[in-house]
Amino acid sequence: MPAVLTRALLFFSWAFIAALQPAHAADRDRLEAFLEVTGFDVALDSIALSASSAPLMLGFDAGAFGSQWTKMSEEVFDTSEMRVLALEILEETLDDEALDFAAGFYASDLGQRLVRAENASHLIEDDEVKQIAGNRIISDLVKAGSKRVAMYRRMGTAIDAAGTGVKALQQIQFRFLMAAADAGVIELELDTDALRALMKEQEGDLRLSLQASSLAASAYTYQEFSDAEVEAYVEALEEAPMQRVYELLNAVQYEITANRFEELAHRMAELTPGQDI
Repeated sequence: MPAVLTRALLFFSWAFIAALQPAHAADRDRLEAFLEVTGFDVALDSIALSASSAPLMLGFDAGAFGSQWTKMSEEVFDTSEMRVLALEILEETLDDEALDFAAGFYASDLGQRLVRAENASHLIEDDEVKQIAGNRIISDLVKAGSKRVAMYRRMGTAIDAAGTGVKALQQIQFRFLMAAADAGVIELELDTDALRALMKEQEGDLRLSLQASSLAASAYTYQEFSDAEVEAYVEALEEAPMQRVYELLNAVQYEITANRFEELAHRMAELTPGQDI
C-alpha cells in the first residue's frame, strides 16, 4: 500500500471518521487479513519511526536525551496497540464493498509484489537515502521524457483525493506543540492564533515540498515495476471503492499518529535534556 502519509506526521479528526460509518462494517477477522494483504499493517508500524523527529520538532538536539528515549518512544508507539486501535476504527467504518475491492487487488500477483516493495520502503529508517535515490530516478525519467512522472503524480492525487495532506501535517504539528506546551516541555513564543497564521503562511511551500517528497518516494519504491504495471496500479487506486478505502485509511492513520504524538509530548515532561532518560 503506498505511503498513506509521509513520515512527517499527519492528522485527521474523529468527527470525520464517525461521519464515514457505513451501514454494514467488516468483522475483525476479515479486517486483520485485510491489513496484512494490503500492507497497511506495516504502514501503521512505520509510524513508530517518526518518533525520532520529535525532539527536533520541539527545538531540541536529537542527541539531547539519553538512552531511555528509545524505551519511552517504543512504549508510546507500541505497534500492537496501534494496530488494535486501527482495527477498532475500521470495524465501525469500512464497508464490505470497499474492503473486497482493495483486498482483491492487493491479493493479486501484481498486488502482492507491490505490497512487498511498499513494505520494504516503509521500513527504511533513513528517509534521506530514499529521497536522494528517488530524486535521482525522477531526474533520469524527466530527461528520458518518461510518462512515469505523470503516473506518480496521479498516484499521489489518488491516495489523497480529498487533498488533506498538507493541512493534516500542519494540524499534527500544531497538536504536538500545544500538548508539549501544556505539559511544560516547551514555552511557545506565539499564541495559538499567531501560530496558525504562521502555518497558513507556510502552507504553499509545504505543499510543494510534500509533492516533491511523494514523487521521490514513489520513484524509489516502484523502480522495478514496468510502466504498464504502474499504470494498472494507478487505475486501481482511482476506482471509487479504492478511493473510499484510502479516504478512511488516511483518516485512521492521521488520527493514530496525532494521538501518539500528543501522548509522547506528555511523556516528555518526565525527561530533561542532558539527563540519561
